[in-house]
Amino acid sequence: MMDTKTPTITAGGALLARLKAVGVDYIFANSGTDFPPIIEGLAEASAKQIPLPKAIVIPHENAAMGMAHGYYLATRRAQAVMAHTNVGLANCAIGAINAATEHVPMLVFSGRTPVVEKGRLGARTVPIGWGQEMRDQAAMIRESVKWDYELKFPEQAVDIIDRAFAIANSTPRGPVYLSLPREVLCEPCPSDELESPATIAAASAGPRRADIEAAAKLLSEAKNPLIIAQRGAGSAEGFETLSRLAEDWGIAVCQYWAIQLAAPTDHPMAVGGDPAEWLAKADLVLVIDSLAPWSPDIHALTPGCKVVHIGEDPLFARFPIRNFPCDLALIGDTADVIVELAAAVSSFLPKTEKVRDARCVKVASAAAKRRAGVLERAAAGRGPVMSKAFVSTCLSKAIEGRDAAILSELGAPLEELTLRAPDTWFQEPHSGGLGWCFPAALGMKLAQPDRLIVATMGDGSYMFSNPVACHQIAEAADIPLLILVLNNSEWGAVRHSVLGVYPDGYAAKSNAMPLVSLSPSPDFTLVAAASRAWTAKVDQADDLLPTLEIAIQHVTAKRTQALVEIRIT
Repeated sequence: MMDTKTPTITAGGALLARLKAVGVDYIFANSGTDFPPIIEGLAEASAKQIPLPKAIVIPHENAAMGMAHGYYLATRRAQAVMAHTNVGLANCAIGAINAATEHVPMLVFSGRTPVVEKGRLGARTVPIGWGQEMRDQAAMIRESVKWDYELKFPEQAVDIIDRAFAIANSTPRGPVYLSLPREVLCEPCPSDELESPATIAAASAGPRRADIEAAAKLLSEAKNPLIIAQRGAGSAEGFETLSRLAEDWGIAVCQYWAIQLAAPTDHPMAVGGDPAEWLAKADLVLVIDSLAPWSPDIHALTPGCKVVHIGEDPLFARFPIRNFPCDLALIGDTADVIVELAAAVSSFLPKTEKVRDARCVKVASAAAKRRAGVLERAAAGRGPVMSKAFVSTCLSKAIEGRDAAILSELGAPLEELTLRAPDTWFQEPHSGGLGWCFPAALGMKLAQPDRLIVATMGDGSYMFSNPVACHQIAEAADIPLLILVLNNSEWGAVRHSVLGVYPDGYAAKSNAMPLVSLSPSPDFTLVAAASRAWTAKVDQADDLLPTLEIAIQHVTAKRTQALVEIRIT
């Protein structure tokens, strides 16, 4: 029983205040009829001068999840999302799938329809209180979260937030979910410990020293080593260390379906995104945080090739089928493992100099030739209708010399960009939950207000992002984002997939491939203009670079959002 002399606050207010204490900066919320104790709690905590995260109204839950995702990519700080009962949670599901696939921690909350029909504060008052009840609400996203729970008693608020935050940030990181019944949130809760330090620390994992040494020995003895990286190098230090390791040892670096950048795109050892040529002769593959480092149906390892996997979950245990060979798994934060491995293998540098130097020359020559071909083909894509590759080369020129990050969801491709720093490239999650790019870029820009953030999307991805909601958020929260919509009036990824499976099939030969057209295309500039965005359309190659430069000047000087719609093949 609670001491009557202990100061209290509603459980809703206590929960929100505790989020601030453990390190949450923002609550991205779409409120509903279950939110009265949350809204009252915000007002009560503010009146009592209890520190709170900043709560932002987000008019669609998919946008809220994307913003939490993007904010984490920019800061490595987990944020909170609050949704309305089961229907709001359903809209969170795609974002939870994306976050789980990419090891992005966040705290997801949704109300739970009141249990009682009368006689208790918070009881059902409107028909949806019956219509939104579920036997197992958490089941909708349970497979995509690390932990879920339903708040049972108000006095649990502090402890349960501490536990949720610690689990979300433990290795491997990921989203967690807490269901919040309205009656419980309405009850009083002790407020004397709301600002105390967190009582539960996140758990971190690291590789055994013997495994690091074994990996170093394999690397020192390899004749044709290959690095395949998908999710970056973990940090600026990891990025620099991996770049130096590759050059010191003459190791080809392939960024196959890259989600984040692990090495500069023009690094002398960067061999692009296709591992086929290099896998065919590799005797050692360092797989760095890669869900699918190659396609077994297309690529094959040489007999006897050793494979070392590195990452916070190197075997990607969430996924039932993932049978890539693994001779050694090094678990831990990617950057930490890379730094440890580089230090361990450095002792072999003196006696391997001739082999390393010869290999370095060979790889650098092949990489330079490939890079020149990529840029030559991109230049050829300027007309009569522009290619995505050409758009990337223009975007590189437009952002040159600026502190910028590019997010792409079937938008500007990586191969043709010139990016030399960590945290400059982010691609849509491999889970394929569309509508990610626009809100993720909003979250990233919110976290890094002085940085140029460019969201590039295909027309289908833009429509999936709930653009009316996202543009409203950009205007309401003063987020000056640059959005590029690469419009080919179709599901281009679907077309390429069909051609990959049936290159000579009926669909390939048809005048109009079924189920891929998005024609007639809406005028996307009018969608953005409804929220007072600066807009432009480009359908001529000569106009693209100057238009991008004007748009960048607008978002950096005028500090409001801008959208450029680009007609592509």
